[in-house]
Amino acid sequence: MIDKIRTAKQFDQVMGLIEAYLEKATAGGGFGSLSKKEAGELERLSLLAEAYEDTVIKIMPLPVTIHSIVQQKITELDITQQKLADMLGIGTPKLSQILNGKRPPDVFFLKAVHEKLGIDGNFILEAV
Repeated sequence: MIDKIRTAKQFDQVMGLIEAYLEKATAGGGFGSLSKKEAGELERLSLLAEAYEDTVIKIMPLPVTIHSIVQQKITELDITQQKLADMLGIGTPKLSQILNGKRPPDVFFLKAVHEKLGIDGNFILEAV
C-alpha cells in the first residue's frame, strides 16, 4: 500500500486507480454503489494525488480577476484588443492599460464589460 507518491509514474498509476473507481461509481449510479472499502481507498488515493499535485506539480488555481476574465473573453471570442475596445466603446490604449494593471478599471469600463461581455455584475462588484 502506497503512503506517498514519489514519482510521476506512481502518480499516473494512482490517477488510473482513481479513474477506475470513478468509472465504477458512475456506472453504478453514484458513489453509494462503491463498497466502504472502495470509497475509503478512493478518498485515500485522492488525498495522495492532491498532496503530490500541491507539492510537486504545484497545480493551483489562478486568481480570478476582472483582468483574467476579460482576457479569457478575448480568447473565447477570438478577437483582438482593438476589436474588444471597439465593442466596449473605449480606446485601445485605455483597455491595454487596464488589462496590464497600469490603470484601475473605471465604472464605464466595468459597466461595458457587464453589458457587452455578459460578465456577472455580482462578480464585478466582488472583484473590484
